[in-house]
Amino acid sequence: MPGKIKPLKRFGQNYLTDKNIINKIVDTFNPSSNERIIEIGPGTGALTRALYDKIGPFTVVEIDTRVIEKLQSELPGLQIINDDFLEIDLKQFLYGTQKNRIIGNIPYNITSSILFKLFMSRSYISDAMIMVQYEVAKRMTAVRGTKDYGILSVLLNYFTATELCFKISPNVFYPKPKVWSAIVNLDFKKDTDNSIEDEDFIKVVKAAFGNRRKTLKNSLSNSIFDTQKIDIKSFPLNRRAEELTFHDFITLTKLLKGNPDG
Repeated sequence: MPGKIKPLKRFGQNYLTDKNIINKIVDTFNPSSNERIIEIGPGTGALTRALYDKIGPFTVVEIDTRVIEKLQSELPGLQIINDDFLEIDLKQFLYGTQKNRIIGNIPYNITSSILFKLFMSRSYISDAMIMVQYEVAKRMTAVRGTKDYGILSVLLNYFTATELCFKISPNVFYPKPKVWSAIVNLDFKKDTDNSIEDEDFIKVVKAAFGNRRKTLKNSLSNSIFDTQKIDIKSFPLNRRAEELTFHDFITLTKLLKGNPDG
């Protein structure tokens, strides 16, 4: 057990303990001392120390007050934000035109919430390397027509260039989770369609997958878009969401928001 601090279930804590895996994560992330690095949830600081040894002081966001004093004493100059990552404004960490680089071992129970936070803060992020459940990583990187293809696949394909870097065994954590994990890299430098709002695109994708096995027509009729009318000739509403590319979802968003020509 790392230190004497017990992982808390309510924070979804699983502490990483294997130095080889930690070094592999840092090497893959390849941080530089002149970059704006933010770590989500350092916990007892296993990954934090490896990053600190490589680049010196940087910023961490930690909700668990029990670990802060220890991190402050062991890593001088480390900027510790004692808050919930989901509640902070990433814009405050910008330095000139330099965007933030995000890294973290993400609590499994709030993975989706953190991903949506990153989507909506993408103007302030250059890239993110996060550890998630392997099953979630497969959904994040799934291709059209596969069983794992869904909301996360479409949104990540739209907002980022996503790469599943490598899998991680449960044996390198305390407590040992019941599932494998994976490191996923998200590059936010990808261009999106300026003629639609991010929020609208997300709402359309969620609505389309609301009834996964049904046609788009049925899914949309059971969603916030139930009063919207689309000519079947304008868009193939007899298809299912899992058959669409993110380009199709862009077109669908424009039709539903009354801007078919973009």
